Amino acid sequence: MLLLKNGYMIDPASGTEGYKDILINTESGKIEQIWQKDTESVNTLAKETEIIDLNGQIVAPGLVDVHVHFRDPGFTYKEDIDTGAKAAAKGGFTSVVLMANTKPSVDTVETLQYILEKGKKTGIHIYSCANVTMGMQGKELTDMEVLSADGAAGFTDDGIPLMDEEILREALRRAAKLNRPVSLHEENPAFITNNGINAGKAAAYYGIAGSPREAEISMVERDLRIALEEGADLSIQHISTKEAVELVRQAKRQSRHIHAEAAPHHFTLTEEAVIRHGALAKMNPPLREEEDRLAIIEGLRDGTIDMIATDHAPHSIEEKKRPLTEAPSGIIGLETALSLGIRELVQKGYLTMMELLCRMSYAPAGLYHLDAGRIAVGGPADLLVLDLDKVWTVDKFASKACNSPFVGEQMPGVISYTICGGKVVYQGCEGDS
Repeated sequence: MLLLKNGYMIDPASGTEGYKDILINTESGKIEQIWQKDTESVNTLAKETEIIDLNGQIVAPGLVDVHVHFRDPGFTYKEDIDTGAKAAAKGGFTSVVLMANTKPSVDTVETLQYILEKGKKTGIHIYSCANVTMGMQGKELTDMEVLSADGAAGFTDDGIPLMDEEILREALRRAAKLNRPVSLHEENPAFITNNGINAGKAAAYYGIAGSPREAEISMVERDLRIALEEGADLSIQHISTKEAVELVRQAKRQSRHIHAEAAPHHFTLTEEAVIRHGALAKMNPPLREEEDRLAIIEGLRDGTIDMIATDHAPHSIEEKKRPLTEAPSGIIGLETALSLGIRELVQKGYLTMMELLCRMSYAPAGLYHLDAGRIAVGGPADLLVLDLDKVWTVDKFASKACNSPFVGEQMPGVISYTICGGKVVYQGCEGDS
């Protein structure tokens, strides 16, 4: 047994918070009991119970990230399932859903099972999407029924948009029958000359054409229309424009099946970061303007955007040092996501801590039908312990990669413990204050 004593519990599933003592069955990986702080029943525990006095630190559900790239199989020099899981645990995540743009891509049961079996050895919960189309070519649907039966959490060709309307429509029909979400990367390549850089101030600075907002808006408009017609669970990935936020807002008023993700970099940074950091701030879709950043924050505030997902995208140092138009897009995000949410959303008054934790645990778990994002007797002992009184400096990563524009910045909130299945999978006491 493990007792987390004197913690301030925040549970977005029930909407309750307060000082609690939480007893964990380390054998079953479940929460055995939850008491009010200093309840006399705590004194009746078996002598072998390990007790951790949290001294008022926050106890919350382990975070759930439904958009990560662990590059395994095929690109393990960037990241692999083991190092990705360590980065997740360090960031307070106990459940992650992997994207399917690996090599080979996740369009067969064999590749899916390789990922899931390797994930079982990491100490956290590793789930994976399968591809919508074979080889991510957008021409032939995968065997979605078989892949779902073998453990696919959802379907996506993330990294490549689905351009064929009929392919998308049929995929949504089949996914709806399987009760699995489809997540879409919304960038029409017909509009894009140079990906990863907004066609605005940043593109002008570098003397390139860049990627205009219309690339996202046009795809979001089309795909929401089709999803509303088919009644399928659709998630708009890493939303970046104010117009797309409004399109999602209108669609959500018509259907509970419409969802959207915001990445921490999109609610934190603008295209100015690309001028400062170059390829370290290059990503798809690109960082855009201040009005877009504020619209994303408002979308998170009013519930238009259900989820915060990192789009954790590791690359090697050598790759990111290439000329801007040749360097790959994407940044790592698992280890900085919660702190960015605290700094940019909670401390600035846009969200409460409860609301932030909901968008980072309970809401994404619900879309993907994961038993996560809640603290309840009999529920999974997947928890994080957060010290809000400490700050830390972004420097060393558990990830193989270090491609982040936030290196050197001070961040609020230090993860003291990450507990998954009743076991401590990360313990960190570092902090600058």
